[in-house]
Amino acid sequence: MQLLYRDRDILICIKEPGVLSTDEAGGVPELARAALGDEKACVRTVHRLDRVVSGLMVLARTPEAASELSRQVREQTFHKTYLAVVHGCPAVRQGTMTDLLRRDPRERKTYVTTEPGRDVREAVLDYEVLAEEAGLSLVRIVLRTGRTHQIRAQFSSRGLPLWGDRKYSLLEDGGPIALWSSCLSFRHPANGTDLTFSLEPPLRQPWTIFYGAEEQP
Repeated sequence: MQLLYRDRDILICIKEPGVLSTDEAGGVPELARAALGDEKACVRTVHRLDRVVSGLMVLARTPEAASELSRQVREQTFHKTYLAVVHGCPAVRQGTMTDLLRRDPRERKTYVTTEPGRDVREAVLDYEVLAEEAGLSLVRIVLRTGRTHQIRAQFSSRGLPLWGDRKYSLLEDGGPIALWSSCLSFRHPANGTDLTFSLEPPLRQPWTIFYGAEEQP
């Protein structure tokens, strides 16, 4: 696992697709401990990415840091920005998507619904189309809420499935889903300094359509 930043309280790492965010065998905390060279190090997850999603994650290195970062997540002062490649293009190039989402635990899928209910929660995100090419759109997304599969469900419900999404799309794309955690902004849990970490997506399909030539083996 690649660590981009570390201090006594936090780590910033790059989560690869297929890796669980939670603290279990092969999960992000275990891989971070291996990268630190200390299998007993305190490393705690404070926010999650879907298993298939990749990009930046912040991890806490103390119980106090975990508590403070979790508070920021709850109070929505911890800001997460994503990049996605979607099929098609939104009719409005910049706007807000607001939906009611229902989670089906048996199917492990999230659905947009119009009916309120016990397991229905509001989901809100802001988006901006950055570029269009070959029937695809590069979209920047800022989450206001953090529902399971929120981005994937909201875009697919509008006929804009994410490239490579095998759960919410019927299209046969190759490679991992094109959803990248590109920017994290929060306050340092110990000293209160405003921090921002950003990183462009990897140079592989379909990102190379928008970001340049693919890396050579």
